[in-house]
Amino acid sequence: MTTMKLALAGDTMLGRMVAEELATVPPTALFSDGVVAAAHEADLFVLNLECAVSERGERWPDPYKPFFFRAPPIATEALRHLGVDCVTLANNHALDYGVPALLDTLEHLAGAGIACVGAGSDVATARAPAFLQGPPEAGRGDGLSVGVVGVTDHPPDYAAGPDHPGVAYADLYAGTPEWLLDIVTGLRTDIRLVFPHWGPNMATEPLDHVRLAAEAFHAAGATLVAGHSAHVFQGVRDHVLYDLGDFIDDYATDPRLRNDLGLLFLVTFDGPRPVRLEAVPLALDYCRTRLAGADERRWIARRFRSACAALGTEVTERGDRLVVEWDERDGREEPPR
Repeated sequence: MTTMKLALAGDTMLGRMVAEELATVPPTALFSDGVVAAAHEADLFVLNLECAVSERGERWPDPYKPFFFRAPPIATEALRHLGVDCVTLANNHALDYGVPALLDTLEHLAGAGIACVGAGSDVATARAPAFLQGPPEAGRGDGLSVGVVGVTDHPPDYAAGPDHPGVAYADLYAGTPEWLLDIVTGLRTDIRLVFPHWGPNMATEPLDHVRLAAEAFHAAGATLVAGHSAHVFQGVRDHVLYDLGDFIDDYATDPRLRNDLGLLFLVTFDGPRPVRLEAVPLALDYCRTRLAGADERRWIARRFRSACAALGTEVTERGDRLVVEWDERDGREEPPR
């Protein structure tokens, strides 16, 4: 059976001070060689791009919005250096600099050969899934196909409409809408990845509406659900990675929760079934990300093991990585194709 490894990373913020760094250092300098090597172990890489990529636009006119993120076009070279195949823009920063910057972002990503999900020129394109193809294995035919669905539960002001650009928005606090579940069920790919931006900042465990949405996604046929938004990683349960945490940024806001420490997630598939999760400990320095040092790894391991144990998931340590093994009892019944 064909196997594949999928890399997943959370909030990737290449604007503000990171953008200023890109004026003086090459985009390849944002991630250490060790992080790049870990990312390159994967056949496909999907992350949450938490900024616009543009040199145009004006700040979104919201007097209560504190943060606005915009990266220069060269930022796409950092994503290419990592081997990123697809990003989601369904988040609360895609429209920080308005429609012109969002449209530029779509154009720059396409020019870099990076697929995009979760935003578009109208609601239909914003909600449309992205389709990725894993590499073929010798003598085993085509590689595994992956459908990616991106959605965010905030802010409603950024939602795309029938005749205006924006993001794929769903009020998950009020329940998971049928249109979203229909998209998941309608995927005709080997792997169905739902990649939601959900819940509040600095939450250390999934809120009730997040757990209910994850169950609804699985019932609709999702193979894997991987969320982001909290800026800190959360636990794993039943093929749900509730929050991937941060991947790169220019801030450390909470010395207790340590959003300056994170994880890169590598999920191995045996055919369409996820069988193993490897979490690579990371340290997010100022505008740069590297592999975590020994003391940092110990803190990350304690936190991740505790978060997973609270969800009934066992974590083992193998070398510098944190591992979750999944067997067939963890799987979900596949919907008919």
